[in-house]
Amino acid sequence: MAASREPFVRTLRAQWLGQQMRELRERRGLTLKDVAQYLERDFSSLARYERAEWPFRRELVVALLDLYGVYDERERDRLIQLAQDAWRIDRWDSSLDRTIYDTSFIDFPWLESRAEQVCTYAALLIPGLLQTRDYAEAVIRNAEPSSASEVEIRKWVQLRMDRQRLLDGPSPTRLAVIIEEAALRRPVMSKRVMVAQLAYLAESASRPSVEIRVVPLTLGLHAGLDGTFWLFKMPAPYADVAHAETLGGRLFLESDRALRYVRAYDRLREAALSANESAKLIAALAEELS
Repeated sequence: MAASREPFVRTLRAQWLGQQMRELRERRGLTLKDVAQYLERDFSSLARYERAEWPFRRELVVALLDLYGVYDERERDRLIQLAQDAWRIDRWDSSLDRTIYDTSFIDFPWLESRAEQVCTYAALLIPGLLQTRDYAEAVIRNAEPSSASEVEIRKWVQLRMDRQRLLDGPSPTRLAVIIEEAALRRPVMSKRVMVAQLAYLAESASRPSVEIRVVPLTLGLHAGLDGTFWLFKMPAPYADVAHAETLGGRLFLESDRALRYVRAYDRLREAALSANESAKLIAALAEELS
């Protein structure tokens, strides 16, 4: 009897590589059928590679890069390295100072667009998916170096606004937020900006796809004292992803390595105010500033 094989885990690296290879193919104006005929391979198997159902082999990536006209050495090395690492689910970060991956691997909008639910514990600021334009601009200006141009600032603000489209439409992404009361009270720009921001938060909480819970100032020690983090709950069979950001870079963990964050989020949700109590507190804070 033939030995059974472990199914391939559709890791983030494999998914990212599949998307990159698909975009390169489409940029060349080639269909999967065209590529299959050229490489003398089965059409359906190439589709599985792009969907990360099967892991790309190094030799196949090299052949496809030749076909797609990718001759830049760094770009080739980056994609070939992704193919060699496609099985890995260990931690990686996007400061990328000592790795071959560039800063496009992997970004927030890509993860948000693929997730069935986005969860976050926000210790310091209102999360980007729920920020008003004025609040977002103030936060971005504070985070970016003084050398950033007005054009760059406007671009980053617009990107943040565009990300919020995930919460609109007939099939919005589900969003669950646990936010510290201190973050709601932290003044950002003017009272006018904060009143508008709190009003927008209250309006967002009324959406059926959005849950907002507040951790009150009166709560002592709890599971979120290590700081803000995000959870991306991916559709089956993809693994969930945890994300935390520090001054040293962004840290991503997936599969079993994300479980610590899943447990911390569940404990925080139990300790926080209910959704109704949170909505009342947000309204009260807005009233204080009005």
